[in-house]
Amino acid sequence: MLNISGIHEGYVLDHIKAGMSLQIYHDLKIDELDHCTTAIIMNAKSNKMGYKDIIKVECPIDSLDLDILGFIDHNITVNIIKGDAIVEKRSLHLPKEVKNVIKCKNPRCITSIEQELDQIFVLTDPEEEVYRCKYCEEKYR
Repeated sequence: MLNISGIHEGYVLDHIKAGMSLQIYHDLKIDELDHCTTAIIMNAKSNKMGYKDIIKVECPIDSLDLDILGFIDHNITVNIIKGDAIVEKRSLHLPKEVKNVIKCKNPRCITSIEQELDQIFVLTDPEEEVYRCKYCEEKYR
């Protein structure tokens, strides 16, 4: 049996689609955090999902941007740990706006010319999870 110890302060990201944990690890820039211990559990058995991934990150609570996580997969469950105990379980939602997470693919978009301009995408269809560029309406997803 695999044994991974508990964490004192940080996050446990649960219900990640099987095989997606490494992508989330990079998207959240966990690899750039100093002195953070991370455990990635891949293809764990799950009654709800069949198989899932789990990421445990021991780090200061304010180290991760959870808005990005809601955009990546709003079905992930976030457990916030303090003092070796879960102090909060947070469900994620699709953010209404994402900033500097994805880039517009339209070569004529103002963001292609003005490099310092923020890449802003707005949720236009929550049912289909469709985002559009704020400037040119280019569709993402």
